[in-house]
Amino acid sequence: MLLLQAREKMMERFRPLISARGLTEQQWRIIRALHEHGPVEPRTLSDICTISSSSMAGVLARMEALELVTKERFVKDQRRVLVSMTKLSVELVDAITRDLEAEYEALEQKVGRDVVGRVYAAVDDLLAGLETNDPTRSA
Repeated sequence: MLLLQAREKMMERFRPLISARGLTEQQWRIIRALHEHGPVEPRTLSDICTISSSSMAGVLARMEALELVTKERFVKDQRRVLVSMTKLSVELVDAITRDLEAEYEALEQKVGRDVVGRVYAAVDDLLAGLETNDPTRSA
């Protein structure tokens, strides 16, 4: 519950910046993931963004209709698709990133840069510990 409460408090700060540009949180996560990782297959994108595959299919279809992403089939395997950013989504990343950076600065001013740093470090440690100790994941 504590992690969910912290996430929601953070999103209260950032959600308006994303929605002001006409994006949903899921759409922003997808665009940001593509920006950070480059073109990827939908299943990989689902894993990166923590969006279920069934939801991802619908979100990507809507994003393609809005010209936020393109989907291209692999030449050697027509069943596989590669999702990429469009010029519009690149422009949105640039604009939203500036807004988010300003909000992160305001957050650091409010709670302290050291607190933010400790939270990042603790979450990184938590995720790393869960990853290495997860018996369902193969090494």
